[in-house]
Amino acid sequence: MTTKKLAACVLAVGLLAACAKETIQPAFKSENAFEGGEIQSPPNFAQFKELPIPERATMNPEKTLMFGNAPMVGRLVFKAPYTQSGLFDFYMQEMPKFGWRELTTIRTTNSVLTFTKDTRVAVIRLSSLKMGRTEVVIDVSTTKRTDSY
Repeated sequence: MTTKKLAACVLAVGLLAACAKETIQPAFKSENAFEGGEIQSPPNFAQFKELPIPERATMNPEKTLMFGNAPMVGRLVFKAPYTQSGLFDFYMQEMPKFGWRELTTIRTTNSVLTFTKDTRVAVIRLSSLKMGRTEVVIDVSTTKRTDSY
């Protein structure tokens, strides 16, 4: 096999692998998340009990600033070793399990997902990084509205 043919085969396999649907697991399973009435979170994200966090995510403590835990508001920033598309699907599937309702989504180069829960809004921004990684910025704030959307 020539070098060109070998390179073409490797490229083809890589492209096929990139097209495969990415499976992202939460850092903890939602069906096992509640123990003793409390949501169980991974240690580095333990204070963020109202948000699903993908496994192998790494928090950026310099950009993260959250207040309170019942209810919490603020900003959570982390990187995850998954594609933006995979994380978009992850949040569409997992946020409702935590009581959040979809308000609107935009799936583009920099995707934005917006959810509501009680009198709060969560805006999730997904930005692609190199090597199939994604930066996730979640802003949670209160809203003046108290009725359902």
